[in-house]
Amino acid sequence: MAKKQPISSTQEYLDINEIREGVVILKDGGMRMVLLASSINFALKSEAEQNAIVGRYQGFLNAINFPVQIVIQSRKLDLEKYIEKLNLRLKAETNELIQLQINDYIEFIKRLITLANIMEKKFFVVISYTPPKVQARSWFEKIFHSNASSAPLISDQEFKKFKEELVQRANVVAGELGALGVKVIPLNTQQLIELYYSCYNLEEAETEKLTQIGEMSEEVIEKPVAPKAEIEKEEIKKQ
Repeated sequence: MAKKQPISSTQEYLDINEIREGVVILKDGGMRMVLLASSINFALKSEAEQNAIVGRYQGFLNAINFPVQIVIQSRKLDLEKYIEKLNLRLKAETNELIQLQINDYIEFIKRLITLANIMEKKFFVVISYTPPKVQARSWFEKIFHSNASSAPLISDQEFKKFKEELVQRANVVAGELGALGVKVIPLNTQQLIELYYSCYNLEEAETEKLTQIGEMSEEVIEKPVAPKAEIEKEEIKKQ
């Protein structure tokens, strides 16, 4: 009989090895920090303001000496939470006229969702950092041995040091973009998981929401059972 081939895990096809303290650690050892950026309406600015923005953006590009990536994500706008807030407001309202207005507004939003796909755009700035031990690897190792098992191990002390470098780079980006009127905030671990989950699971992300990390109380790894002799000693001590 032919041997069954082992089923490959989805994790094998992802470049991400771990997400830790708001930092994405890739399988090749590289590290990334993702910043969520606000937007400005360039078209509504005057000509002088537009020229000033372009000049400051050039200054931003000249100020950074490390790689960054600007990502624009378009997704269908989720108005379920907004409708839930309106329903709570409707239940708490005592004025009948206002109740009718809120109810009509809720029905209008529901009809609007069914008739048109309302899209929202999110802007991200991805900051890269390659640890020295990763830079020292040969091109052969980077191409043919880029999985998690062959990636260089990073200790807790090294992680803190590398994260500080990422934070310094993020501060530079935040300062330069702040001069343009663009505000940025770093994504935490939960937000990063949701971001990548929505990127790799487009349809599921619209209906299935991820559980918050703080609400995950079940332990995945089973605790080792103590030997019988040790259990008896513990019972004697308690007595």
